[in-house]
Amino acid sequence: METKELVKYWQKTSKYDFETMLALFEAKKYSNCLFYGHIALEKILKALVVQETKNHAKPTHNLLLLCKQARVALEKGDLEFLSEVNKFCLKARYPDYKLSFYKLCTKEFTKTKIELIKKIYKKLCKTIMTKK
Repeated sequence: METKELVKYWQKTSKYDFETMLALFEAKKYSNCLFYGHIALEKILKALVVQETKNHAKPTHNLLLLCKQARVALEKGDLEFLSEVNKFCLKARYPDYKLSFYKLCTKEFTKTKIELIKKIYKKLCKTIMTKK
């Protein structure tokens, strides 16, 4: 794929996962909702990495590393939050970690985190538009 196609691919799949996050919140699947929030941010960052480097994004789930590779300037508070969102990537976590995470994900906790994910997601989407 060419650079433009790769950027569009990551944007499209990120948008799908962002919408999935919102649907999972409505379905009260809070831990899965936050997992998809992580994935949506990861994919939009990968779009920015491709746009910046003109190469495929490296296979990582680390949002801070992707920000660095994409040369995205976020505020310190946003970067700290991304460090927290990294913990929402549960795919390879041990069952005891997952269980404690499930308990942590109340409606209020998740709603707060989703609002921050939305804010950063929108900021990153705007960054793609301004870099074209």
